[in-house]
Amino acid sequence: MEFINKYFELDKLGSNPKREFIAGLTTFFAMCYILFVNPSVLGASGMDKGAVFTATALASALGCLIMGIFANYPIATAPSLGLNAFFAYTVCIGMKVKWQTALAAVFVASIIFILITVFKLRELIVDNIPNDLKFAISAGIGIFIAFLGLQNGKMVVNSASTLVTIGSFKDPAAWVTIFGLLVTIFLMIRRVPGAIFIGIVLSSIFSILVGQSKMPTSVVSLAPSLKPSFGQAIFHLGDINTVQMWTVVLTFLLVAFFDTTGTLIGLAHQAGLVDKDGKMPRIGKAMAADSTAMMVGSVLGTSPVGAYVESSSGIAAGGRSGLTAVWVGIFFLLSMFFSPLLSVVTTTVTAPALIIVGVLMASNLAKISWNKLEIAVPAFLIMVGMPLTYSIADGMALGLITYPITMAAAKRGKEVSPMMWILCVIFIIYFLILNV
Repeated sequence: MEFINKYFELDKLGSNPKREFIAGLTTFFAMCYILFVNPSVLGASGMDKGAVFTATALASALGCLIMGIFANYPIATAPSLGLNAFFAYTVCIGMKVKWQTALAAVFVASIIFILITVFKLRELIVDNIPNDLKFAISAGIGIFIAFLGLQNGKMVVNSASTLVTIGSFKDPAAWVTIFGLLVTIFLMIRRVPGAIFIGIVLSSIFSILVGQSKMPTSVVSLAPSLKPSFGQAIFHLGDINTVQMWTVVLTFLLVAFFDTTGTLIGLAHQAGLVDKDGKMPRIGKAMAADSTAMMVGSVLGTSPVGAYVESSSGIAAGGRSGLTAVWVGIFFLLSMFFSPLLSVVTTTVTAPALIIVGVLMASNLAKISWNKLEIAVPAFLIMVGMPLTYSIADGMALGLITYPITMAAAKRGKEVSPMMWILCVIFIIYFLILNV
């Protein structure tokens, strides 16, 4: 136990093994839905759902273990939502690209991703983003995941006339969300340890009672075989030989790059892992974790892996060190044999946790210089852009394109680093590529 305390610097970070365990369990329950959502999404491309399930668990576990052991960050990784949809619906179905070739594109993008990380380009970018915009990124992610929670919990639903509207209280899912939200808020205000995790457990029970979830028919099952997808990314590298496929590679790279970078910035701020100068210690190692997991995931047979915003629920539960991520990795490995039991923890059950975490992360709004319009405008665009575009990368793009322009208008152009001007151009190209 002393070795664990010393290695993960638990005393320095104000944590302990028990708190890290609860935080890891909380994060895992908040994101384990990906084990069922990812096979469903990638299955639309023709991939074997069982193989995708196992690949998802293994790739997620690997990324979490690297993040925890080498970077000492309480941030979990898994196949990114959004990129899996781009993989299946845009690349495979829309462009009529074979899923084997799409996996090869992910593999090539991950190699470039690793090179960018090794040469510390990602680290350079993070260090050059102004603190005000980093606070906006953190708050924007909070609002984004709160929106996800409201949507998953059926409190907010689609509307043909207004895009979104209030959900129906005839839907039992809405009552599961309301129940979980009230219970979790009560527990957190009373400072009950593990409040978010307890809220998820009680919501699961309530969900079964109201018929929203079904009791699992079994507890243990064997993990499906990886054989249908394993190694296909390597076998089809020769297919990356057209302008269309290199555009796909570039899109995977850009979205994964900025999505995970924004997530890392936001979560590091929430966990208090940023020093007085706004720098993130060991950020290079944290970035190496998601890029390596992305590469291995493509070989196993899954879409790009990245840092997960749901890690914020574990951070809110007290997770401060890599031990939290290590526990998440262990739980992903165990999940391959307990998939029937995990089916009870639906996105509806974890919705209240996401809403609560959104409240906690929104506190970063107070640290932004709102009295300076040249700062307020790009910060605001980042903050609202993430939930309204349903993308962390797109929200960052709106703000980082605007920032050099507003600073130049305020005659503060000399304060803008060359990297911020470069990012402005890169994001403009990024939007052009997405639209083409």
